[in-house]
Amino acid sequence: MDCRQILTLSLQPVGTGGRLRIAFADGPGRYVPGGAPFGSGDVGFTRGADLNLHEPGAVRALLDVALARGWRPEKRQTVEVDGWLLLEAAAAARTAAQGPMT
Repeated sequence: MDCRQILTLSLQPVGTGGRLRIAFADGPGRYVPGGAPFGSGDVGFTRGADLNLHEPGAVRALLDVALARGWRPEKRQTVEVDGWLLLEAAAAARTAAQGPMT
């Protein structure tokens, strides 16, 4: 069975720009939501970076990486990208934005 978690981002108001679909497919060395011990929205590498797609800061980090890598919302088309190609950079940006733990 092909388990996937898809995050879809759209500009507001609706119709003012394209949509970005970030897809995370289950596979060796990575996980998507689908039962214990992972929570709803958790995606990650079993030995590495992870994000919770329910956290606004995580979604913003993915959006920022997609924009930096060339996604252009003004093109008014739906684009699907492999979320695994964005995950490590987004997780690193998210960690940096959260600052040091005290």
